[in-house]
Amino acid sequence: MDPLYRFLRILAQWIFIVYGRGRVYGLQNVPRSGPLLLASNHQSFFDPIIAAQPVPRECSFMARDSLFRNRYFRTLIVRLNAFPVKRASADVGAIKESLRRLKSGAALVTFPEGTRTRDGRIAPLHPGVIGIAKRAKCPIVPTIIEGAYEIWPRHKRLPGLAQLWVLYGEPVTPDQIADLDAVEAARMLTDRLRRMHNDLRRRIGRTQFDYDQPGETAEQDRPQPESVTV
Repeated sequence: MDPLYRFLRILAQWIFIVYGRGRVYGLQNVPRSGPLLLASNHQSFFDPIIAAQPVPRECSFMARDSLFRNRYFRTLIVRLNAFPVKRASADVGAIKESLRRLKSGAALVTFPEGTRTRDGRIAPLHPGVIGIAKRAKCPIVPTIIEGAYEIWPRHKRLPGLAQLWVLYGEPVTPDQIADLDAVEAARMLTDRLRRMHNDLRRRIGRTQFDYDQPGETAEQDRPQPESVTV
């Protein structure tokens, strides 16, 4: 593990525990080696750190291309294994880079909703990211972040205080989605994440979401099948 990555991971864990009073469930479901795609819900700007800090292996990250405009921040996040992806477009370069890293045995953290939640609920997942996992024939670990929306929702300029939880589900194996196209696999994984989300909310004493009723996280927010966003 890169020394800078290791140091910042330890710092992130300390902040997660002290600042976020964080709890982690299901870490045993994350393979310790081999290619892996973590597919997480997206609640805040903190999510890449929250999703990766419990994982005892170095992770790579898809990050929107606008984050690479500042050369100093670009240098930092590239050192931390991030690579750019153009939002709402068929970014062939990002797809190739994702496949290259997965085939080299990396763990790739992704947010297939394509953007941060508007109301705390999980939007339909983007099929492009799931298609990458199908092509790489790697397991997908469904990952739930809870509490980050309360800390820093998209409509607030500055973060606040709230408790954090992370839940890692049982991996979806390549065989389980081999007969599904990317759109069908994305729908299946959307349902899996939503069930996990409600299970976690029930476990911690929060009201479950009624995903049968429309909310601010609407179906029209679904990205087009041919695009890849994070």
